[in-house]
Amino acid sequence: MSRAARAPFPPDRRGVVSFPGGATRSRAADQAAGGGRAVTRTISDDPLGGTVRRTVLPSGLRVLTEAIPTMRSVSFGIWVSVGSRDETGPQSGAAHFLEHLLFKGTRKRGALEISSAIEAVGGETNAFTTKEYTCYYARVLDEDLPLAIDVMCDLVADSVLEPADVETERGVILEEIAMHDDEPGDEVHDLFARAVYGDHPLGRLISGTEETVTPMTRGQIQGFYRRNYTAPQIVIAAAGNLDHAVVVKLVRQALQGTPLDTDPATPAPHRPAAPAVRTRPATTLVEPKETEQAHVILGCPAIDRTDERRFALGVLNNVLGGGMSSRLFQEIREQRGLAYSVYSYASQYADTGLFAVYAGCAPGKVDEVLELTRAELARVAADGLTEAEIVRGKGMSKGSFVLGLEDTGSRMSRLAKGELLYGDLMPVDELLARVDAVTVEDVNALAAELLGRPMSLAVVGPFGAGDFTTP
Repeated sequence: MSRAARAPFPPDRRGVVSFPGGATRSRAADQAAGGGRAVTRTISDDPLGGTVRRTVLPSGLRVLTEAIPTMRSVSFGIWVSVGSRDETGPQSGAAHFLEHLLFKGTRKRGALEISSAIEAVGGETNAFTTKEYTCYYARVLDEDLPLAIDVMCDLVADSVLEPADVETERGVILEEIAMHDDEPGDEVHDLFARAVYGDHPLGRLISGTEETVTPMTRGQIQGFYRRNYTAPQIVIAAAGNLDHAVVVKLVRQALQGTPLDTDPATPAPHRPAAPAVRTRPATTLVEPKETEQAHVILGCPAIDRTDERRFALGVLNNVLGGGMSSRLFQEIREQRGLAYSVYSYASQYADTGLFAVYAGCAPGKVDEVLELTRAELARVAADGLTEAEIVRGKGMSKGSFVLGLEDTGSRMSRLAKGELLYGDLMPVDELLARVDAVTVEDVNALAAELLGRPMSLAVVGPFGAGDFTTP
């Protein structure tokens, strides 16, 4: 059920930095939806899509839809503003554990009824947990949207968390953790996060560890559930062939009488950007493993997701290591054949971020790959990128974003992320204009700042802790 941090909708680590929101418009009227009255407004009539509307229910729960009459499907998602960074150390893995359990049964349905109801109409359901939010979603034919709303709202709002199911899913999650340990290409990303963030929740595994998952009790998970899955913390988003008023009506009906049918409240604000997360000094972490290929990540702390320079960061990422024409790909793979996979990526959170380069290569080639990577980073920091490279990088950003809106799932995700992470939805045309406005000076100034920083290194492969030093 769960695919922790392997969601189908969030941007790939290797891809362009996502820019779903960022506008700062007042919504005081929307947020004053108490007193039993829902407040609805039209956000946009986007020429590249459909009409986007937003309703704040009296409980503080928000419903956003994008009507696309030309589609015959609808993607429906319930997004909760809680993730693994909201856990204490002993709770590590609780958000992910809960995500598994919500599919195991409610007061109305058992686990088989939940899955078979959607599969019987050819639909699909799934969920994923990230460090800052959790999503439960279904994709169905437009005529089956009422069913999807009823099932998904039921499982998120009214799960019973039976003790037997807790024990069953504990075993499943422990197997998932073990499977992750057998995938060094994934493990190295977690190792790098720990190198930068240390014991901060952003440095921990989303799934938790065997040491935290094994003793976790039903009472602890139930407490996490009821403290965090509240109406003001939840955004419901849907995109496809739908009618906004009908979706709102069906959501209200599905939540009636559940723990999410609560007294009037205002929506929770999006996660604040301050105070900034303290990161560790540059360090090297090595996970010794007898693998056929070595996996390395070299990188540093970067900017948070609301930083205005995120558009310049997307361009920099594209040119440096975002595709087959990128500098790193050409230098390390195409010209020298040292690695099959090499790319740069940016991860951004409310109050911090990462910029890094990943490479997978034969153990005997690690030193050369790292030397070439460091040299390229230093070259870009000192000399910057050319105007032609900036033009190409901006084209990649715009094309990647627009092409990513070609399905209802991506559009549904954009609505929810804009609301949860940015507090508003930036129109597509405005976003493209912001990318167009990036200058050579913007990118090169950011490159000089980021790429000149001390770099942390994470390595998974047949090495010892003393085989690498932090420069």
